[in-house]
Amino acid sequence: MQTYVVGGAVRDRLLGVAVHDRDWVVVGSTPDRMRSAGYLPVGRDFPVFIHPASGEEYALARTERKTAPGYAGFVFHAAPDVTLEEDLRRRDLTINAMAEDEGGRIIDPYGGRRDLEARVLRHVSDAFAEDPVRILRLARFAARYPSFRVADETLALARRMVDVGEVDALVAERVWQELSRALMAERPSRFFEVLRDCGALARLLPEVDRLWGVPQRADYHPEVDTGVHLMMVLDMAARLEAKLEVRFACLGHDLGKGTTPEDVLPRHLGHEERSAALVAALADRLRAPVACRELADVTAREHGNVHRCTSFGPTALLRLVERCDGLRRPERFADLLLACECDMRGRGGWSEAPYPQRALLLRVLALARSVDSAAVSAAALARGLEGADVGAALHAARAAAVAQGLEGDGAAPTAT
Repeated sequence: MQTYVVGGAVRDRLLGVAVHDRDWVVVGSTPDRMRSAGYLPVGRDFPVFIHPASGEEYALARTERKTAPGYAGFVFHAAPDVTLEEDLRRRDLTINAMAEDEGGRIIDPYGGRRDLEARVLRHVSDAFAEDPVRILRLARFAARYPSFRVADETLALARRMVDVGEVDALVAERVWQELSRALMAERPSRFFEVLRDCGALARLLPEVDRLWGVPQRADYHPEVDTGVHLMMVLDMAARLEAKLEVRFACLGHDLGKGTTPEDVLPRHLGHEERSAALVAALADRLRAPVACRELADVTAREHGNVHRCTSFGPTALLRLVERCDGLRRPERFADLLLACECDMRGRGGWSEAPYPQRALLLRVLALARSVDSAAVSAAALARGLEGADVGAALHAARAAAVAQGLEGDGAAPTAT
């Protein structure tokens, strides 16, 4: 029985990146021997075991054979005679197909170290074409390592996979898993660019793919192209270290511009409502978490108003906060403002521009929340007010607090 560290841990060590998790391959063993040695079986589809002391995963060396379309149509074979090279050959990219033995020696039968040095993402073998998830992983690694290019032959293979319909077999959970990880990568735009280059984006995320080539007003968007703008927004979200919910909101905020009638371009009147409907459908299709879909909805509907809020008066500012449910959900409101900042700064030449709207609306929220709602409601009830009239009294008290506070700050907007 021989054990080897494999995959990402080897790759990251060679890149000088901190290694947090290690995966192991065991050659020359059987499930019975593993259990006898104290390893705990956890694999359902093929033999994977948990080390009794370290808690790390140890998988028996295995091969796989394609038996049906899609990512699940495989038969796995794990036996003592399966070699390390055979196990590594079934992996996706050469940079993930290296192993390290107990003495620290690197086993690299497919040129992974060479491709690391050349900054190339290259498939290990034609077996790459048997699993459509590998297209998503290829694109995700491009987002994770933006200085790496995709090998021409690998991109060509991905295109052939799309042409024969392999990506159509991907289920929502796998698409969301890879998309969410790509959104959190160093440069999310690379994920979408690779998928677009091989034709997979149009099949998997057509509402995103159709944004390229759609013009916007150059005075607001010097980059003009809506698809280009979206990529800049996502990369700005990564630069500002936004959480996943914010990055998904950025992804969906302008989807409605892809459905704007050509005769009104480059204007996009009403795109906010269309964007909200499209991102809701996208979230449903991908089974995205509730927090992601809720923030995406309010961002799609209100990002234009947030951008314009510096021209609003105190009452309009308060109405915007209330409409976004900021009083009840202040943390989500802060996430909305960060998504809007990413949108504004994700434009040609605007990446270093200030975004005073964020500070202004956070101040409005703080002033509105400073009102003692219980005391105001009690006073209204004492005056004989009921129902909606009590709510109106509370709104008036908050509006007064906002107006007074902004005037005291010397930052009160002049418009109404």
